[in-house]
Amino acid sequence: MTATPPIFLDVPIFLDVGGSSIAVRHTKGAEPGIVWLGGYKSDMLGTKAQTLSGWAEKEGRAFLRHDYSGHGESGGAFADGTISTWLAQSLAVFRQFTQGKQILVGSSMGAWIALRMVQELRKAGDSNVAGLVLLAPAPDFTAELVEPVLTEAQKRDLAEKGFFEEPSDYSAEPYIYTSALIEDGRNNLVMTGPIDTHCPVHILQGLADADVPASHALKLVSLLPADDVTLSLIPDGDHRLSRPQDLDMLVRAVGAMAQREN
Repeated sequence: MTATPPIFLDVPIFLDVGGSSIAVRHTKGAEPGIVWLGGYKSDMLGTKAQTLSGWAEKEGRAFLRHDYSGHGESGGAFADGTISTWLAQSLAVFRQFTQGKQILVGSSMGAWIALRMVQELRKAGDSNVAGLVLLAPAPDFTAELVEPVLTEAQKRDLAEKGFFEEPSDYSAEPYIYTSALIEDGRNNLVMTGPIDTHCPVHILQGLADADVPASHALKLVSLLPADDVTLSLIPDGDHRLSRPQDLDMLVRAVGAMAQREN
């Protein structure tokens, strides 16, 4: 009788953070490890995260990713989330699962989370962030990109309902922006002055990005005066940066950053 081979299911493990069940996928491996931080309403099984996971596995490099509360496989309601909430979850996952030097790879809102993580980790005396790779970075997006263009109807919805909805190009469900998210965003701003990350930064930005304009990335670069910053502009790149050529650039950027530590 032939034995049935074991079936290995790609299922997350869960970490309780402040009462929320946070889904985590972690592969052990060499340093520096790679930590993926996804965007607003995206999850850790997206194309970019999966591509990096496959690359890290081939390289034998540690790889860590999670879903914020209200995202993907994690518990909680999306509308209950704020930058502070998702930052606290990201820090808890980072501290629980990483050892040694790490490269934070943040996409869109994930770049904001990454920059805030660096600030909080350094406050705590943790200097294990070896580099940042930021894709279509959207730090301070609530104050810089949402609030300035609010319509009267959206302002009324925020005041009366506590949220407004906007159609999404990436999902059948609309984006929800809550007054709590916007108000909390003001407590997490990073683009108010020079940003000292104390590590190299590589920014990938599409010039055809309809969601986060290239001018936002240029402003971010101008606020990183003390660090080794590389800005790669992709002429026909959109906000997703998920085409084969974009994914190749992402892998090369992360690989080059990792080689700096080896």
